[in-house]
Amino acid sequence: MVSTGRLHGFESLEERSLLLALDFTGTVEEVLSQPFRLEFETAGGDSGEHIPDFLAVFGDGSRWLLDVRPAGLVEAEDAVRFAAAAEAALEAGWRYSVVAGWRPHVLPALDALSAQRRELEDRLGLEGELFRAVAGGPAVFGDMVTATRLPAVARAHALHLLWRRRLGTDLARPLGDASLVWLAGGNG
Repeated sequence: MVSTGRLHGFESLEERSLLLALDFTGTVEEVLSQPFRLEFETAGGDSGEHIPDFLAVFGDGSRWLLDVRPAGLVEAEDAVRFAAAAEAALEAGWRYSVVAGWRPHVLPALDALSAQRRELEDRLGLEGELFRAVAGGPAVFGDMVTATRLPAVARAHALHLLWRRRLGTDLARPLGDASLVWLAGGNG
């Protein structure tokens, strides 16, 4: 992950997708894969154990315990394990979630943005042109990149700036040429 500067283990493509999403937040400082074994007893007296998939530590000190399981694969015993993990997280003062799926457009958008996540020099000076294209307010992505001298190169650089959160967009909608883009984080 770019955020942690390390590789992190995952056991499925769904877990890989979660790691990519965590990396995109720009606020995660550490991710622990399979952070601990939780032993628990149910109200009915049955005992069980569970190993959560990840513990994410954020820059503000908050922690998020996460399990990943596609919604169609969650069975009754999984629900019990997840409930035990939720209780343990609550007791520790952490957030807890089960990642059971994504909106159809989210993973392609994260994949496109992540292709430009590494450090990138602006040798052609396109960053300033991109920022000027949105300086007056939000602009359509396609119009923003065509407003530069080198639209094809500017497109890749704009994706890099979106990954680095120097430009903003609404990822609740599919990412494309019609997406609105704006200055983020005091750039300009």
